[in-house]
Amino acid sequence: MRFYAELAPWFHRITPPEDYAEDAEHVVWVVEALTDGHAQTLLELGSGWGNTASHLKRVFACTLVDLSEDMLQVSRSLNPECEHIAADMRSVRLGREFDVVFVHDAIDYMRTEGDLGAALRTVAAHLTPTGVAVLTPDVTTEAFEPGTLAEARDHADVRVRYLEWTHPPSPGTSEVEVDMVLIIRDADGNTRVEHDRHVVGVFPSATWRALIEDAGMRLVDPGVNDPLAHEHALFVARRR
Repeated sequence: MRFYAELAPWFHRITPPEDYAEDAEHVVWVVEALTDGHAQTLLELGSGWGNTASHLKRVFACTLVDLSEDMLQVSRSLNPECEHIAADMRSVRLGREFDVVFVHDAIDYMRTEGDLGAALRTVAAHLTPTGVAVLTPDVTTEAFEPGTLAEARDHADVRVRYLEWTHPPSPGTSEVEVDMVLIIRDADGNTRVEHDRHVVGVFPSATWRALIEDAGMRLVDPGVNDPLAHEHALFVARRR
């Protein structure tokens, strides 16, 4: 996917790290509700450009895993103090356990139940016995709606426009196609348009619950209301 390869450096221009402060605060809120603030280490699977990690690293010692070396390179420039590892969340095994395993919307790229189950087994394999898994996919089947998202950022040297168009699910599958368009206009008035098509997986809540159990974890209730429930799904789990 070109947006996560040669176009990766552009995305701090359209989604800067400061936009992810609330997401990071939410993760900290969930973890502290369950651990009384004793969690110290965090593994993020599918860490991308490191935007959320740029805030999480103030609380946890972070290890960041992503499949895209281009995205990790962007993250290294933002988070040089964090450990970065290029690997697939479905299969990576670091031989270590963490107080927190966090997976944000990168888990949406698990397109089948087999992929999602493999990623969840990775989560379970890296949790300490008292660790907390925080999983925040964009949406479950029950809440899914096709639609568009548009973002605009103007900088001194460049103007950037971003369009995301999410289509209805492919019939009989869990797969959803998403068109992403990046329009870049430089200071000289030159405009370029970049298009990429992504395919993500959307699953019912019951499937998530079943696969979390199959992976050797149990769902837990943080015990307080989710302040970002309107923005994403949330599954919190511990090892059985």
